[in-house]
Amino acid sequence: MEAVNSDIQGSAIVSVQGLPICSVLARDVNDGIVSAMSAAILSVSERAVEELARGDLKRILIEGVEGIIILSKAGENAILCTLAKSDASLGMVFLNIQSVSKKIAELLD
Repeated sequence: MEAVNSDIQGSAIVSVQGLPICSVLARDVNDGIVSAMSAAILSVSERAVEELARGDLKRILIEGVEGIIILSKAGENAILCTLAKSDASLGMVFLNIQSVSKKIAELLD
């Protein structure tokens, strides 16, 4: 994804159980911790969406001063965690995420 969109700084594919599958993250980032956190955040978010009658969860956006974290389901078995620049064009990033998530789902489901 990083090659397709310069606003994307890294990404990871993790299992819904919180285990790393594949990642392109900075060397100092522990992909095991990222995987566990992604699964936990997704689980809590799905519950919140359900309790508050917001329909199916589409994506989770976490905005920090230094950048954005976007979590989205990639089929039934995986989560795509994407890191983007703080000034990223989110429309394009979301399109990239949607396309890649679909491909991941086809491979892993």
